[in-house]
Amino acid sequence: MSQEKKGSSRREFLLKTITLAPAVAIGTSGVGSLTAAAPAMAKEPLPTGPQRARNYQPSWFTPEEYAFLQAAVARLIPADDRGPGALEAGVAEYIDRQMNTPYATGANWYMQGPFHPEADKALGYQLPLVPQQIYRLGLADADAAAKAKHGSVFARLHAEQQDALLEAFEAGSVEFRQVPSTLFFSYLLQNTREGFFSDPIHGGNQGMAGWQLIGFPGARADFMDWVERGERYPFPPVSIRGERS
Repeated sequence: MSQEKKGSSRREFLLKTITLAPAVAIGTSGVGSLTAAAPAMAKEPLPTGPQRARNYQPSWFTPEEYAFLQAAVARLIPADDRGPGALEAGVAEYIDRQMNTPYATGANWYMQGPFHPEADKALGYQLPLVPQQIYRLGLADADAAAKAKHGSVFARLHAEQQDALLEAFEAGSVEFRQVPSTLFFSYLLQNTREGFFSDPIHGGNQGMAGWQLIGFPGARADFMDWVERGERYPFPPVSIRGERS
């Protein structure tokens, strides 16, 4: 499959699975109400070229881990002719900010044993790891897998190699040493989606790229008069802070 078709198919899948976009956009599942809000940014002139994420120095991830995140989110939701992808929308910044919240430390999770990883999913989460640990261990294992297969860390690989590795992580066909690859990938994918569609106050969805892609109006006070018209909402999205795209 060509690189162009792969990127397009991922975005098509993304669009088809966003059936709860309004709920995800304002407060992400389990994260939005406990998130570390991005500081207010000075208003900058609108860029004349393609959108790029603002300059950001990670506060929790190491530079090497952050490079992995940037490369991975760029492959999970790539930019195309319909607009910016997760990298350009600042999703890596969103994930880094989440690592400094009660969500990432499991502060509001029940974390007492016994743990039974093979138990029925209906019984709830069954690992003694919180998101911070899942990312730290998973990123180390993922880069180790990249080095073992291609001789270099994930961020330095070609897009085709990165895609193949991400697919292997998702399928569980690569064995991680410290954490299940499927668990790591599930957090990476879920947080990437959240960062792409959450309010920009949380660090991602910069330029409201995710909302523009799906035609979501954002935090407008009232748009109910358009709900049953069967027409595309004609006005640009608005963030919680009142920013407009």
